[in-house]
This record gives sequence, C-alpha cells and structure tokens, in this order.
Amino acid sequence: MAWDESKAWLSGSNEGKHYQSLLEEATDMPRRNAQRRKVVHPEEMPWEMSQQGLLKHLFNSGMNTRIETVDAYMQIVPPGSRSGKHRHLAEECLYVVEGRGYDLHQDCDVEITDTYRWTPQAEIKRYEWEAGDVIYVPPCTIHQHFNADPARPARLISCTNRIYKNSGLNDLEQIENAPEYDPNVELNAEAVKRYLTVRVAERA
Repeated sequence: MAWDESKAWLSGSNEGKHYQSLLEEATDMPRRNAQRRKVVHPEEMPWEMSQQGLLKHLFNSGMNTRIETVDAYMQIVPPGSRSGKHRHLAEECLYVVEGRGYDLHQDCDVEITDTYRWTPQAEIKRYEWEAGDVIYVPPCTIHQHFNADPARPARLISCTNRIYKNSGLNDLEQIENAPEYDPNVELNAEAVKRYLTVRVAERA
C-alpha cells in the first residue's frame, strides 16, 4: 500500500527555509538591481592577458551589471598574430570592429548520454572576415582567430549566452594558447597601446 512508504518519507528532522529564501530573493530583486550598473565606462572594463589572448571585458557575471544572460568581451589580436584556440558548448557571435583576418573552424561530433564526449571532424574550414562583419561560431566548434594585417591590430567583440553555464554546462576547453599569453603580465591602457604598436618583425 502507498502508506507503507511513510516509513521513508516521514523520516528526517532537518528543517530549512529554502522556499522562503527564493521568495525573499525575488522580492528583493528590484532593490538589488537598482544598485547594479546599466552603464560600464571604458576605465571600468578589466583588461586580461588570457590563454585566449588579449581581452577587455565589457560585461560578465563578476562585474555587478544589470545584464543577466550574456557575457561579452573585446578580443584584440596583435598585428600578424592569432588568438588562442578553444572550444565551448555555447554558441558565440563576434562583431569585427576593425581589422581583417580569418577564422579556422573545426566542427565536432558530440554525444551526450550519461557522459559527454566530443570528437573533432577531419575537415578544418577557413572563413575570411573584415571590419563590419559578424562571425558565427556554432556550439562545440574548435575555433581560432587570425589577424592577416602585419601592421595593425584586429578588434573583435565576442558575445555568448550564460544559459549553458547557469545550467551546469560550462564546457570550455583551451586547446592552444595565444602567442602573447603570459600569466605574469600586468596590463593597463598605456601598456596595451605600446604593445600593439610593436610589429611582428620586432617581436620575432
């Protein structure tokens, strides 16, 4: 009989106000949001020399902004250089602010059962881009950005949706580091300007 299960469901003495916490969080959201920024000024956007390359973060979950679902950064690829190579489950779009170059994309076959497996396909596809273009990166595609101009940097604005990360699917893997990556570098606007004026021949 169904009541036989009462020996299990009636056990336990732990108590918690989890629903009440959800209710209070929802009720308090307008007050919290009023304290979060709708405008982020350039000097408030953090620089990072990451494994993916030189980034200036526009907004993300750690920057106390009102935006809830999107992360965005500016990727600066030095003259004649390239970004890191990585793969992530979230789809991505990048707007080319300035410069010209190309992307290399390698699609993956993905299997999600009780485990998660991905296998790169043999074909690597090349896509040319220039200022004003939008680059689309499908989910789980291995990709890398190349600056084809030996004298000027390229700037790309990347946007991804946080829904994957917030759903426990923050699948992000770095496959190759950007040539400029240095975990000890300290960045500011002036240092970045000086760095980006260095030509490929001078860095070689």
